[in-house]
Amino acid sequence: MPMELLKLLRPHQWVKNGFVFVGLLFSDVGDDWKLRGSVLLAAAGFCLMSSCVYALNDVLDRNADRAHPLKRKRPLASGTVSTGQAYALAVACGTAGLALGAAASANVAAILLAYLALNLAYGAGLKNIVILDVFLIAAGFMLRIFAGTWGVNIVPSYWLLLCGLLLTVFLGFAKRRAELMASDGNGSDGAGQRAVLYDYTPALLDTMMAISAAGVIVSYSLYSVSPDTIALHRTDKLIYTLPFVLYGLFRYIFLVHRRGGEDPAWTLLSDAHMLVVVALWLGVTLWLIR
Repeated sequence: MPMELLKLLRPHQWVKNGFVFVGLLFSDVGDDWKLRGSVLLAAAGFCLMSSCVYALNDVLDRNADRAHPLKRKRPLASGTVSTGQAYALAVACGTAGLALGAAASANVAAILLAYLALNLAYGAGLKNIVILDVFLIAAGFMLRIFAGTWGVNIVPSYWLLLCGLLLTVFLGFAKRRAELMASDGNGSDGAGQRAVLYDYTPALLDTMMAISAAGVIVSYSLYSVSPDTIALHRTDKLIYTLPFVLYGLFRYIFLVHRRGGEDPAWTLLSDAHMLVVVALWLGVTLWLIR
Protein backbone atom coordinates (compact mmCIF):
# COMPACT_ATOMS: atom_id res chain seq x y z
CA MET A 1 0.00 0.00 0.00
CA PRO A 2 2.72 2.61 0.81
CA MET A 3 4.24 2.07 -2.65
CA GLU A 4 0.84 2.56 -4.29
CA LEU A 5 0.35 5.83 -2.39
CA LEU A 6 3.82 6.94 -3.49
CA LYS A 7 2.90 6.17 -7.10
CA LEU A 8 -0.17 8.37 -6.67
CA LEU A 9 2.12 11.28 -5.73
CA ARG A 10 4.22 10.78 -8.89
CA PRO A 11 7.54 11.97 -7.43
CA HIS A 12 9.26 11.65 -10.82
CA GLN A 13 7.10 14.59 -11.94
CA TRP A 14 8.78 16.82 -9.35
CA VAL A 15 11.51 17.46 -11.91
CA LYS A 16 9.06 19.95 -13.47
CA ASN A 17 9.46 22.10 -10.38
CA GLY A 18 12.98 22.85 -11.53
CA PHE A 19 11.34 25.82 -13.23
CA VAL A 20 11.11 27.42 -9.78
CA PHE A 21 14.92 27.78 -9.81
CA VAL A 22 15.11 29.61 -13.15
CA GLY A 23 14.99 33.04 -11.53
CA LEU A 24 17.66 32.10 -9.00
CA LEU A 25 19.93 30.73 -11.74
CA PHE A 26 19.72 33.86 -13.89
CA SER A 27 19.91 36.45 -11.13
CA ASP A 28 22.73 37.96 -9.12
CA VAL A 29 21.80 37.17 -5.53
CA GLY A 30 25.37 36.86 -4.29
CA ASP A 31 25.57 35.18 -0.87
CA ASP A 32 21.95 35.78 0.07
CA TRP A 33 21.30 32.35 1.56
CA LYS A 34 17.98 33.45 3.02
CA LEU A 35 16.72 34.16 -0.48
CA ARG A 36 18.03 30.83 -1.72
CA GLY A 37 16.25 29.14 1.17
CA SER A 38 13.01 30.85 0.19
CA VAL A 39 13.34 29.55 -3.36
CA LEU A 40 13.99 26.05 -2.03
CA LEU A 41 10.88 26.27 0.17
CA ALA A 42 8.87 27.44 -2.85
CA ALA A 43 10.10 24.46 -4.89
CA ALA A 44 9.25 22.05 -2.07
CA GLY A 45 5.82 23.63 -1.78
CA PHE A 46 5.23 23.08 -5.50
CA CYS A 47 6.35 19.45 -5.21
CA LEU A 48 3.68 18.76 -2.61
CA MET A 49 0.99 20.91 -4.23
CA SER A 50 1.56 19.25 -7.61
CA SER A 51 1.22 15.84 -5.94
CA CYS A 52 -2.05 17.05 -4.45
CA VAL A 53 -3.22 17.97 -7.95
CA TYR A 54 -2.16 14.60 -9.40
CA ALA A 55 -4.13 12.76 -6.72
CA LEU A 56 -7.24 14.88 -7.33
CA ASN A 57 -6.97 14.49 -11.10
CA ASP A 58 -6.64 10.73 -10.77
CA VAL A 59 -9.85 10.66 -8.74
CA LEU A 60 -11.67 12.60 -11.47
CA ASP A 61 -10.17 10.58 -14.33
CA ARG A 62 -10.19 7.10 -12.78
CA ASN A 63 -12.99 5.75 -14.98
CA ALA A 64 -11.44 7.06 -18.21
CA ASP A 65 -7.99 5.88 -17.12
CA ARG A 66 -9.27 2.30 -16.93
CA ALA A 67 -9.68 2.38 -20.74
CA HIS A 68 -6.13 3.64 -21.33
CA PRO A 69 -3.43 1.02 -22.03
CA LEU A 70 -0.94 2.64 -19.61
CA LYS A 71 -3.02 4.78 -17.26
CA ARG A 72 -5.15 1.80 -16.23
CA LYS A 73 -2.18 0.73 -14.10
CA ARG A 74 -2.45 3.85 -11.94
CA PRO A 75 -3.38 3.17 -8.30
CA LEU A 76 -6.94 4.55 -8.49
CA ALA A 77 -7.74 3.11 -11.91
CA SER A 78 -6.46 -0.32 -10.86
CA GLY A 79 -8.31 -0.20 -7.54
CA THR A 80 -5.24 -0.55 -5.29
CA VAL A 81 -5.99 2.85 -3.69
CA SER A 82 -9.50 4.01 -2.72
CA THR A 83 -10.92 7.43 -3.49
CA GLY A 84 -11.07 8.17 0.23
CA GLN A 85 -7.36 7.49 0.61
CA ALA A 86 -6.61 9.62 -2.43
CA TYR A 87 -8.62 12.57 -1.08
CA ALA A 88 -6.92 12.29 2.31
CA LEU A 89 -3.49 12.22 0.69
CA ALA A 90 -4.37 15.19 -1.53
CA VAL A 91 -5.50 17.27 1.45
CA ALA A 92 -2.35 16.38 3.39
CA CYS A 93 -0.05 17.26 0.50
CA GLY A 94 -1.94 20.44 -0.35
CA THR A 95 -1.89 21.65 3.26
CA ALA A 96 1.80 20.87 3.72
CA GLY A 97 2.67 22.46 0.38
CA LEU A 98 0.79 25.62 1.25
CA ALA A 99 2.56 25.77 4.64
CA LEU A 100 5.95 25.52 2.93
CA GLY A 101 4.95 28.20 0.46
CA ALA A 102 3.81 30.50 3.26
CA ALA A 103 7.18 29.95 4.97
CA ALA A 104 8.82 31.25 1.79
CA SER A 105 6.50 34.26 1.47
CA ALA A 106 2.85 35.22 1.35
CA ASN A 107 3.22 35.74 -2.42
CA VAL A 108 4.43 32.16 -2.92
CA ALA A 109 1.47 30.87 -0.92
CA ALA A 110 -0.88 32.91 -3.13
CA ILE A 111 0.78 31.53 -6.27
CA LEU A 112 0.35 27.98 -4.95
CA LEU A 113 -3.36 28.62 -4.39
CA ALA A 114 -3.58 30.02 -7.93
CA TYR A 115 -1.86 26.87 -9.21
CA LEU A 116 -4.38 24.68 -7.38
CA ALA A 117 -7.34 26.70 -8.70
CA LEU A 118 -5.92 26.58 -12.25
CA ASN A 119 -5.60 22.81 -12.16
CA LEU A 120 -9.05 22.29 -10.67
CA ALA A 121 -10.53 24.40 -13.47
CA TYR A 122 -8.43 22.49 -16.02
CA GLY A 123 -9.61 19.12 -14.68
CA ALA A 124 -13.21 20.27 -14.47
CA GLY A 125 -13.48 20.84 -18.22
CA LEU A 126 -11.07 23.47 -19.58
CA LYS A 127 -8.75 20.66 -20.67
CA ASN A 128 -11.27 19.88 -23.41
CA ILE A 129 -10.95 23.28 -25.13
CA VAL A 130 -8.52 23.05 -28.02
CA ILE A 131 -5.36 25.23 -27.76
CA LEU A 132 -6.54 26.72 -24.46
CA ASP A 133 -5.74 23.34 -22.88
CA VAL A 134 -2.07 23.70 -23.80
CA PHE A 135 -1.88 27.32 -22.66
CA LEU A 136 -3.27 26.26 -19.29
CA ILE A 137 -0.52 23.62 -19.02
CA ALA A 138 1.99 26.37 -19.83
CA ALA A 139 0.38 28.62 -17.22
CA GLY A 140 1.10 26.01 -14.57
CA PHE A 141 4.79 26.12 -15.48
CA MET A 142 4.81 29.91 -15.56
CA LEU A 143 3.38 29.99 -12.03
CA ARG A 144 6.42 27.97 -10.98
CA ILE A 145 8.70 30.57 -12.53
CA PHE A 146 6.72 33.38 -10.87
CA ALA A 147 7.06 31.68 -7.49
CA GLY A 148 10.84 31.60 -7.87
CA THR A 149 11.04 35.20 -9.05
CA TRP A 150 8.35 37.69 -8.05
CA GLY A 151 7.28 35.39 -5.22
CA VAL A 152 10.63 35.91 -3.47
CA ASN A 153 11.37 39.43 -4.76
CA ILE A 154 13.63 38.46 -7.68
CA VAL A 155 12.89 40.62 -10.73
CA PRO A 156 13.06 38.38 -13.84
CA SER A 157 14.06 39.38 -17.34
CA TYR A 158 11.06 39.70 -19.64
CA TRP A 159 13.02 37.89 -22.35
CA LEU A 160 13.50 35.02 -19.92
CA LEU A 161 9.79 34.94 -19.08
CA LEU A 162 8.96 34.89 -22.78
CA CYS A 163 11.43 32.05 -23.33
CA GLY A 164 9.86 30.12 -20.45
CA LEU A 165 6.37 30.63 -21.84
CA LEU A 166 7.32 29.46 -25.32
CA LEU A 167 9.21 26.44 -23.98
CA THR A 168 6.26 25.31 -21.89
CA VAL A 169 3.85 25.85 -24.80
CA PHE A 170 6.19 23.71 -26.90
CA LEU A 171 6.16 20.96 -24.27
CA GLY A 172 2.36 21.16 -24.09
CA PHE A 173 1.88 20.70 -27.83
CA ALA A 174 4.49 17.91 -27.84
CA LYS A 175 2.50 16.16 -25.09
CA ARG A 176 -0.71 16.42 -27.12
CA ARG A 177 1.03 15.04 -30.20
CA ALA A 178 2.31 12.06 -28.23
CA GLU A 179 -1.18 11.42 -26.83
CA LEU A 180 -2.69 11.72 -30.29
CA MET A 181 -0.27 9.23 -31.81
CA ALA A 182 -0.88 6.84 -28.92
CA SER A 183 -4.55 6.89 -30.01
CA ASP A 184 -3.68 5.86 -33.61
CA GLY A 185 -3.29 9.42 -34.80
CA ASN A 186 -6.93 10.47 -34.75
CA GLY A 187 -7.95 10.54 -31.09
CA SER A 188 -10.10 7.44 -31.48
CA ASP A 189 -8.66 5.23 -28.76
CA GLY A 190 -8.13 8.08 -26.32
CA ALA A 191 -11.26 10.10 -26.93
CA GLY A 192 -12.96 8.77 -23.83
CA GLN A 193 -10.26 10.18 -21.60
CA ARG A 194 -8.99 13.11 -23.74
CA ALA A 195 -11.83 14.49 -25.84
CA VAL A 196 -9.75 17.42 -27.08
CA LEU A 197 -7.69 15.02 -29.21
CA TYR A 198 -10.53 15.04 -31.74
CA ASP A 199 -9.62 18.67 -32.53
CA TYR A 200 -5.92 18.06 -33.18
CA THR A 201 -4.07 16.49 -36.09
CA PRO A 202 -0.38 15.49 -36.26
CA ALA A 203 0.28 18.14 -38.93
CA LEU A 204 -1.36 20.88 -36.87
CA LEU A 205 0.60 19.93 -33.76
CA ASP A 206 3.86 19.70 -35.72
CA THR A 207 3.28 23.26 -36.94
CA MET A 208 2.54 24.55 -33.46
CA MET A 209 5.59 22.77 -32.06
CA ALA A 210 7.79 24.27 -34.78
CA ILE A 211 6.51 27.79 -34.15
CA SER A 212 6.95 27.57 -30.38
CA ALA A 213 10.40 25.92 -30.69
CA ALA A 214 11.51 28.71 -33.03
CA GLY A 215 10.23 31.22 -30.49
CA VAL A 216 12.28 29.55 -27.75
CA ILE A 217 15.44 29.78 -29.87
CA VAL A 218 14.90 33.44 -30.77
CA SER A 219 13.93 34.58 -27.25
CA TYR A 220 16.79 32.68 -25.60
CA SER A 221 19.25 34.10 -28.12
CA LEU A 222 18.01 37.65 -27.59
CA TYR A 223 18.17 37.18 -23.81
CA SER A 224 21.75 35.94 -24.09
CA VAL A 225 22.95 39.00 -26.03
CA SER A 226 20.76 41.56 -24.26
CA PRO A 227 22.80 44.48 -22.82
CA ASP A 228 20.97 44.02 -19.51
CA THR A 229 21.97 40.34 -19.37
CA ILE A 230 25.59 41.12 -20.25
CA ALA A 231 25.70 43.82 -17.55
CA LEU A 232 24.06 41.60 -14.93
CA HIS A 233 26.31 38.58 -15.45
CA ARG A 234 29.39 40.52 -16.58
CA THR A 235 29.84 38.29 -19.62
CA ASP A 236 28.79 38.34 -23.26
CA LYS A 237 29.45 34.61 -23.70
CA LEU A 238 26.09 33.22 -22.59
CA ILE A 239 25.19 32.91 -26.28
CA TYR A 240 27.62 29.97 -26.42
CA THR A 241 25.09 27.89 -24.49
CA LEU A 242 22.68 28.12 -27.44
CA PRO A 243 23.92 24.88 -29.10
CA PHE A 244 22.82 22.94 -26.00
CA VAL A 245 19.36 24.50 -26.25
CA LEU A 246 19.15 23.63 -29.94
CA TYR A 247 20.26 20.05 -29.38
CA GLY A 248 17.81 19.62 -26.50
CA LEU A 249 14.88 20.89 -28.56
CA PHE A 250 15.76 18.78 -31.60
CA ARG A 251 16.31 15.68 -29.46
CA TYR A 252 12.94 16.18 -27.77
CA ILE A 253 11.20 16.51 -31.15
CA PHE A 254 12.94 13.31 -32.25
CA LEU A 255 11.70 11.50 -29.13
CA VAL A 256 8.14 12.74 -29.67
CA HIS A 257 8.20 11.33 -33.20
CA ARG A 258 9.46 8.06 -31.74
CA ARG A 259 6.31 7.78 -29.61
CA GLY A 260 7.71 9.61 -26.60
CA GLY A 261 6.72 12.90 -24.95
CA GLU A 262 3.37 11.89 -23.48
CA ASP A 263 5.02 12.26 -20.07
CA PRO A 264 7.58 15.12 -20.40
CA ALA A 265 9.23 14.37 -17.06
CA TRP A 266 9.74 10.70 -17.91
CA THR A 267 10.92 11.60 -21.43
CA LEU A 268 13.65 13.74 -19.87
CA LEU A 269 14.63 11.33 -17.11
CA SER A 270 14.67 8.21 -19.30
CA ASP A 271 16.76 9.57 -22.17
CA ALA A 272 20.54 9.71 -21.70
CA HIS A 273 20.96 12.34 -24.43
CA MET A 274 18.51 14.70 -22.74
CA LEU A 275 20.10 14.20 -19.32
CA VAL A 276 23.59 14.88 -20.68
CA VAL A 277 22.63 17.97 -22.67
CA VAL A 278 20.70 19.47 -19.74
CA ALA A 279 23.65 18.79 -17.43
CA LEU A 280 26.07 20.36 -19.91
CA TRP A 281 23.84 23.39 -20.42
CA LEU A 282 23.49 23.89 -16.67
CA GLY A 283 27.19 23.36 -15.99
CA VAL A 284 28.39 25.72 -18.73
CA THR A 285 25.79 28.33 -17.78
CA LEU A 286 26.86 28.27 -14.13
CA TRP A 287 30.52 28.47 -15.16
CA LEU A 288 29.87 31.51 -17.36
CA ILE A 289 27.68 33.54 -15.02
CA ARG A 290 29.07 32.72 -11.56
